Amino acid sequence: MLARIVPGPLVRWFARPYVAGDSIEACFRVADERLRADGVLTTLDLLGEDVRTPEQISTNFATYRNLIELLSEDERFSHLATRPSISVKPSAFTCGEPADARGPVEELAAIAHERAVALTIDMEDRNWTDLTLQMSIALFLRGWDVGTVLQTRLHRTQQDLEKVPEGMRLRLVIGIYSDPKDAATTEKRVMKERLVDYADRLLRRGVFVEYASHDLEFAERFVRDVAPQAPERCEIQMLLGVPRANFRRRLQAGEVGPKIPLRLYVPFAIGWDNATAYLRRRMRESPSIAWLVIRNLFAGRSNR
Repeated sequence: MLARIVPGPLVRWFARPYVAGDSIEACFRVADERLRADGVLTTLDLLGEDVRTPEQISTNFATYRNLIELLSEDERFSHLATRPSISVKPSAFTCGEPADARGPVEELAAIAHERAVALTIDMEDRNWTDLTLQMSIALFLRGWDVGTVLQTRLHRTQQDLEKVPEGMRLRLVIGIYSDPKDAATTEKRVMKERLVDYADRLLRRGVFVEYASHDLEFAERFVRDVAPQAPERCEIQMLLGVPRANFRRRLQAGEVGPKIPLRLYVPFAIGWDNATAYLRRRMRESPSIAWLVIRNLFAGRSNR
């Protein structure tokens, strides 16, 4: 409700803590600040909510190519262990037919491999699941640092876990898409319980688990109960702008469990219309983020 009634210009103003800016350099600046000030890693993503023309596809591809090349040449990110990774959504490269995204995504993966930049192919709604898994696994099996994402709300994910090869990076999320009951659970607690359970299964199979959640109860359960079996193959992931500074400090101090990395998802936009659409979607799908936006506005705080 709140996401629909807030005027666009105000949503844009709200979006600023949650979006790095409207340029690659603004995105790099945020990534560098987070690394230097907080010891936090990042994954960078170009926002593009609604691709309708071939020109938009060309712009998205050119922007990602430039992003990868500049990232690999930037002295701030010369150390591979702390260099930001890149996240791409296949829908940014097609006007409708999912299979049309295969060529551009594979070409970007090749560029990223040449430039020593880790790439994650993001998961979108369930209609993209098969293609995304096929692409990402095939690219990983070439020896490239390519990962992907699975959503615990989907019933099929329990079987999809078995497809993920040993050593591959897999971001686990509850998912944000509306799905019918025969395809997904609607119970948030079930989704979060599955996060912990699936993370444990993946770690036991040798997969690198990127546990993405802002629910501190379950994040702490993962760090305390699951991560100790293979802390070198774990990290926590969260969204830029959602304040979890106390959790970060406790994690880095080893008070939660093993000192595993924290990585922020850092989106940027070429046009602020895309940033506005991104925040509206986040507000619509997560009421807690909507109210957090309002609280941050009146508190005048900086979200780290």
